[in-house]
Amino acid sequence: SRCPSERFYYLDFIWLQSDEWYSRILIERTETMRVRIIEPLPVIASKRKRVCAYARVSSASDAQGESLENQTTHYRNLIESNPDHEYIGVFADQGITGTKDERPEFQRMLGLARAGKLDLILTKSISRFARNTTIVLEAVREMKELNVEVFFEKEQISSSSADGELMLTILSAFAQEESKTVSENI
Repeated sequence: SRCPSERFYYLDFIWLQSDEWYSRILIERTETMRVRIIEPLPVIASKRKRVCAYARVSSASDAQGESLENQTTHYRNLIESNPDHEYIGVFADQGITGTKDERPEFQRMLGLARAGKLDLILTKSISRFARNTTIVLEAVREMKELNVEVFFEKEQISSSSADGELMLTILSAFAQEESKTVSENI
């Protein structure tokens, strides 16, 4: 590329292998064509996201236990297979309703986020995260303030998206009503 002066040209070199660097060479157009190397600039390596997942089943039955184990295995494999992610863990509550926020693993996960040790929380669906609109919105808003993204896989909703909170409000209300209907039917 041309410099402000007509006599000089820049040549940009980028070398990205084990030793990452970026360098610019200044070439002066003269009869002898002098080359001056400008010191390389370090390329800042991108930081891996610290990722966890939250899984929950509402009963302690064997079938639900298998579902919880499947969720745990799925998320562990998903996170560990992504080179941009650092696996923090899968937090799983079994036999605890999603209508309350007194869930040990849920609270432990939120505690790690508050301590600045998480960047992303993955969960199967809004109903697995919580079946109470207030809990969903309060937790997601708090995570957003802490710069922790929450991603709901089934609904494909990210708390970092512009319309994420609107969709979460509507769908978590449905999850809450579904829980109420199931309880009334039982």
